[in-house]
Amino acid sequence: MVSACAYSGAYPTGYGRYSKNTEGVPEVMFETLQASGFTHFQQSGTGAIRKYYNYVRVTPMVQPLDDLGESWALHDETASPGYYATTLDTGIHCEITVGEKVAVHRYTFPESRSARVVVDLSCGGLAIELGRTVPLRAHVESTGYGRAQGTVVLEGVPLSVHIEVHGPGWRQMLWHDRRLIEGGTRLDFDSIRQTTLRPFGLLFMGPVRAGDVVEVRLGFSLRGCEQARENLERECAGADPVFDAVRARTRERWAEHIGRVRVEGGTTARRQVMATALYHSLIKPCFADDESPFWPASGPFAFDICTMWDLYKTQIPLLMTIAPTRATDLLESLIRVCEEEGNFPIGYRMARGADRFFRQASALAHTALADAHALALPGIDWSWALVHMADDLRRLYGEDFFEHGFVHPVTHTLDLAYGHHCTATVAQALGDKRLADELQARSRWWVNAFDPATGLLRDSEFYEGGKWNYSFRLVHDMRARIALAGGDAAFLDVLDAFFGFGADPVTQPGPRPTPEEMAAGYALNRFEGLNNEPDMEAPWAYHYAGRPDRTAEIVHAALTWQFGTGPGGLPGNDDSGGLSSWYVWASLGLFPIAGQSLFLVNAPAFARAALQVAGGEFVIETSGHRDHPVGADGVERTPPTQYVQAAWLNGEPLEATHLDAADVHAGGVLHLELGPEPSPWGSAIRPPSLSDPHGR
Repeated sequence: MVSACAYSGAYPTGYGRYSKNTEGVPEVMFETLQASGFTHFQQSGTGAIRKYYNYVRVTPMVQPLDDLGESWALHDETASPGYYATTLDTGIHCEITVGEKVAVHRYTFPESRSARVVVDLSCGGLAIELGRTVPLRAHVESTGYGRAQGTVVLEGVPLSVHIEVHGPGWRQMLWHDRRLIEGGTRLDFDSIRQTTLRPFGLLFMGPVRAGDVVEVRLGFSLRGCEQARENLERECAGADPVFDAVRARTRERWAEHIGRVRVEGGTTARRQVMATALYHSLIKPCFADDESPFWPASGPFAFDICTMWDLYKTQIPLLMTIAPTRATDLLESLIRVCEEEGNFPIGYRMARGADRFFRQASALAHTALADAHALALPGIDWSWALVHMADDLRRLYGEDFFEHGFVHPVTHTLDLAYGHHCTATVAQALGDKRLADELQARSRWWVNAFDPATGLLRDSEFYEGGKWNYSFRLVHDMRARIALAGGDAAFLDVLDAFFGFGADPVTQPGPRPTPEEMAAGYALNRFEGLNNEPDMEAPWAYHYAGRPDRTAEIVHAALTWQFGTGPGGLPGNDDSGGLSSWYVWASLGLFPIAGQSLFLVNAPAFARAALQVAGGEFVIETSGHRDHPVGADGVERTPPTQYVQAAWLNGEPLEATHLDAADVHAGGVLHLELGPEPSPWGSAIRPPSLSDPHGR
């Protein structure tokens, strides 16, 4: 549930140096990495969602309270899953770790007659225009020596915190508008507006000798201060010292999860990127079990789905494969949201509001539910889930789709047709043939989104993309979609044009590109790289036209040139781990087709990989794999593109370029023979389509 990091107020996620923009290279907001303290609850590499969390800022200081909000440079940063450490310009060494519902800070001070730890409960969002989150109401009180608690209502959600400070014998006081409240034990704010907000919080202060350590323990809850206190006591009970014990438990848990995917071969850098990508893939969604402030029942509450548009293609299939219990928890939480609010949300963050990101897409939860049902994931009442799946298809854009078979934005036509297909498969499996037939008939309306004259989507408005970016979605009837474009050859021609085969190189725009530059770039109608969601599955469209060798070339180029180990090592917004999950799958030589319980097969980046799955272990092994060649000067050269020559699943020849997801989840061995030249493998049998389930 809890995350924590150094807070600069800049993009991304409150830690960083940049302001937000949508075109060109990001503009620098700060010249150096700096922090005004350490905050809790962050997004994970998402784009412009208006506000981030960054609540309850804790600031260690040797300056007066008037200097609160000043930033200090960060030195000697160290980070690993569940742990962060740095030293501020002020000489204070700062360490943070988190548990499930707690954060523990440890500050080692230089000598000072008046050191402070300041807790700012008014902080939220980013220090950029329209990025600040202002609490609506707040309550804070001292409850005893070294103890305090408070609740702030932000975006309509009550966030409670119980605080314990352990260290030298310090005084504690409340403060408001950077002025101490001597003798006060309680602050209440019934209504706060942008114009009336003045910072407020708690302060712990006193003299320190060089090397003195202060530990700040925070328990969080969305159901009040008492539950926040219980959360802290439960996770810290018997821990000695508390910081080290919480850190060790979190490190252990992360190691177990990351260890569910193991790779062999490749360079050190490529293995590092792979491990980092897997870590990023598992940070979100955040689960606050038994913490929903919107309904009283116990159970999983996924409060940080930003958004399904980011997660449904790559990340949720990864959770289903290596963390199926958490995938079930996510779906249970979404079903509960649908019960309480009337529809499945596209995004769900720690906020009460009707927005829920519905402009991005429609009916995306249906893909995950269809996969979960096909895989027989336990713990879901499928009859009840089907009720919500079917009802949700008629809401928002679904009403117009039902009446007209077409909606704008045109991408929602594709979403809703696909959602109907996914729901039909569940209805069919549950024996409701009438409903299944009715839904499957409407699922064929995806064709209404395309212009037969061009083989592309019709003109429309598009979210974070354009007509070409969205035109290569892997719909549930790719055979008919390719026929609509004029057949294999015509489809391949337009797909080649999208990926720039045979075209001249392009120049990337720098900071503040002119409208003319941007218009010229969009007019190219080209794949922009893995910087956003709309076309991240497009390289695999070649599989459906009998050219998996093209997929190998594009994916290989992306893995080699677009990802790295340093700052800027991601080609775009990670979007809660959606992009990192793409990297994990692409490196393994698999790609999930969400909603169809299907994996496409491609040349992997590693000689061998093993996934922990429900049925034991699924191994992807290769023969003929080649890593980066090393020249006579000892320098690594660009690795060669490799192509699948032949494949075997559990010792039996595999002629098709796809696997049933159940085969992967059951465990087994996929052996791929690789070579330096394209081969006929996979060109005869296509992945299944609605009108051609056997791919012949």
